[in-house]
Amino acid sequence: MVSALVMGGSAGAFEIMRSLLGGLPASTPFPILLVLHQLPGARSYLREIFATDCALTIAEGLDKELLLPGTVYVAPPDYHMYVEDDGTLALSEDPPEHHCRPSIDLLFESAARVHGREVVGVLLSGANGDGARGLQAIHLAGGRTIVQDPTSAQAPQMPGAALALFQPDAVLSPARLGEFMAKLAQEGMS
Repeated sequence: MVSALVMGGSAGAFEIMRSLLGGLPASTPFPILLVLHQLPGARSYLREIFATDCALTIAEGLDKELLLPGTVYVAPPDYHMYVEDDGTLALSEDPPEHHCRPSIDLLFESAARVHGREVVGVLLSGANGDGARGLQAIHLAGGRTIVQDPTSAQAPQMPGAALALFQPDAVLSPARLGEFMAKLAQEGMS
């Protein structure tokens, strides 16, 4: 059973996220939480852009918001986004991690703590090491871990950093990632 899917990326990850979300049905039985590195202070248009070709509900994460299936929660610019023990979101302005706020590591680590073996973590293209430590935390908690194949990444540093730490459950191209996520959503509906 999957109770949440968390996904993170930076340089080169936007179009992949858009494609992956566009391939999922509205009836996806778990929430999806996203961190995509953005410039601090900039207005985010991710919610509007992802909503144009996605059947899922797309929302910018709000503090104390209850996580619902079939909904994608996008971390707002310049806020860390966490999963709380009671199944709600938390936002914070704590100092940046890896020079980034929001931090993929912090989201992934909180999801590992709360959801354990029922979380799936997906780490995509990016130009720094954010997300590697958090994905390892998901792995150690018994959750499933997927890394974009660095040879298919515009910026291979992020998936490469994860592969330097541990062996994830799968290393997939964007096309194979889409197949994996569609299968995951389908399995959860049966």
